[in-house]
Amino acid sequence: MDVFMTGGTGFVGTYLVKILISEGHAVTILTQALTGTELKMTGVAYLIGSPTIKGKWQEAVQDHDVIINLAGASIFSRWTQDQKKILMSSRIETTRNLVQALPDSAKHITFFSTSAVGYYGFHEDEELIESSPSGNDFLSKLAYDWEQEALRAEEKGARVVITRFGIVLGKNGGALGQMIPLFKYLLGGPLGSGRQWFSWVHMYDLAEAFIFLLSHKDMSGPVNICSPNPLRNKDLGAAIGRVLHRPSFMPAPGFMIRLILGEFGDVLLKGQRVIPHRLLEAGFKFRYPKIEEALKNIILDE
Repeated sequence: MDVFMTGGTGFVGTYLVKILISEGHAVTILTQALTGTELKMTGVAYLIGSPTIKGKWQEAVQDHDVIINLAGASIFSRWTQDQKKILMSSRIETTRNLVQALPDSAKHITFFSTSAVGYYGFHEDEELIESSPSGNDFLSKLAYDWEQEALRAEEKGARVVITRFGIVLGKNGGALGQMIPLFKYLLGGPLGSGRQWFSWVHMYDLAEAFIFLLSHKDMSGPVNICSPNPLRNKDLGAAIGRVLHRPSFMPAPGFMIRLILGEFGDVLLKGQRVIPHRLLEAGFKFRYPKIEEALKNIILDE
């Protein structure tokens, strides 16, 4: 299949492109500029343009069978009012422009649009599945609006799949890229109380979920892409410590995290216990369903 992708040069996108190419698909990546660090693989092409701005790049969208929308400014920052506008526009405008670029009859197109488990808002021990309602905090409202924009593609006949990511764990970046150095310097440990739930997914399983969903054309709407075994933050820290053979007792006080990160601090100090109900129901098999084996693969290459 011919795949058009936004966000294809990022942490998740780079890995997903490699998997798609290995499966025989061709991928066109929309990027604002070429830096010389792009993947040089047969089957990968680059198109210059900004997804937040309407332009000539939109003409290429209708020539593809699959659209994968991964673009969006990182949420890992202090949320000033200006930053919130950037978080919104980088998602809403990009998705709106992609939907607008679809042909009037898009029945042959599958439109994947990213969202996040933050859609559900903050919860205690309740298990959350795709039919659970959205929350009321900034991140959940952002995810809700983002998803609604993507679902407009259904009006043109496209199959729309909303991929709600857990925290993606992989090599050379992401959440683990920020956490591992702390453990190596003996500063790793729980955030706040450590009781908050952490919904995560190994990068390999995330990519394989996309391949699975591509072939399961009866599936549309929201799909949680996260491990079937979420865990508490303190247990995540303990697992990282065991794999690295480092202590994991150094807590980061909640008040300090909020002082430094403001509203974004709540994302780290609160959480949600999300289950990939629809993937499991459809028969998807996770290679790394448990945190310890996932960490050993990522950190130790086992």
